[in-house]
Amino acid sequence: MTPADLSSTVARAVRCAVEDGELPAGAGVPERVVVERTRPGGVGDYATPVAFHVAKTAGTSPRHVADVLARRLGAVAGIERVEVTGPGFLNFVLEPVSVEGLVRDVRAHRLRYGFSGASELRAGVVGAAVRRIELSQGLGTGEALRIAPVARRDGEVVALYGQDAAAWAMLCVAPHESAVFSPRLLVQDESNDFFRVTYGYARTRALLTNAAQLGFGSEAGDVAAAEGGPLVALLAEYPLVLDAAAHRRAPEQLVRFLVRAADELLDFQYCVLPKGDEKPSAAHRARLALAEAAGTVLAGGLALLGIDAPDCL
Repeated sequence: MTPADLSSTVARAVRCAVEDGELPAGAGVPERVVVERTRPGGVGDYATPVAFHVAKTAGTSPRHVADVLARRLGAVAGIERVEVTGPGFLNFVLEPVSVEGLVRDVRAHRLRYGFSGASELRAGVVGAAVRRIELSQGLGTGEALRIAPVARRDGEVVALYGQDAAAWAMLCVAPHESAVFSPRLLVQDESNDFFRVTYGYARTRALLTNAAQLGFGSEAGDVAAAEGGPLVALLAEYPLVLDAAAHRRAPEQLVRFLVRAADELLDFQYCVLPKGDEKPSAAHRARLALAEAAGTVLAGGLALLGIDAPDCL
């Protein structure tokens, strides 16, 4: 179960609990349930305060609502355990993500994986990115964003840094904060977040080309947790990141996710291809498929930001 699946599953549990009379008929059923990573020291993988919102309209305590939902959700496939903490927080431990299922999901949806059903320059760049992210989650546009303009001292940033690098700088901070432009945007090394993300995508294309030259292609399959576990966890989290970025109108959250995903991919890439006299195996095909899926997510995220994903750098 992905975090996005968990969000819709909790919303459905609230609705069914009301319909079955376990919660008062007047209880408000949320269209969307906020599910977030558990904070350090917390319980489980994800948590939600949904019981507090339902309790306001149900005329009962958040703890009672949480207990009702926990009983229902504990039997759902993909959820290993549900715990209620404090006055009514629901905490979830999810069953391990299937690498094969995740890769197949990314392949099936391609760049639409994760979709749910200042100056004038920056306003246009940030506003367009927010609209694309909102539309990816089936949301209409809300009230106008307050977007800090590009400072005069920064000059003609597109001419100085190129369209994509300038857009990255505008999007990597919250819209109301001033964007920072620096020659570092043009440096092609690991100190540049923008370079690492675009390079990460380019590496996936190179891996596919090199694998073809060795006579094998990608095939969804299992990947050892020690090799691909962190990357798999991030790719599974992508739909939730898009959902949060859309509802909070915060493209910088997508930017931060892409940096994390690229870093995990760049660490993972070294185990993808055979080494020395090693022959291609099912494990190599599965690792290649996971790298390809990661590249698809990077390309999809960049596209939502209005930035091209280059095949080579």
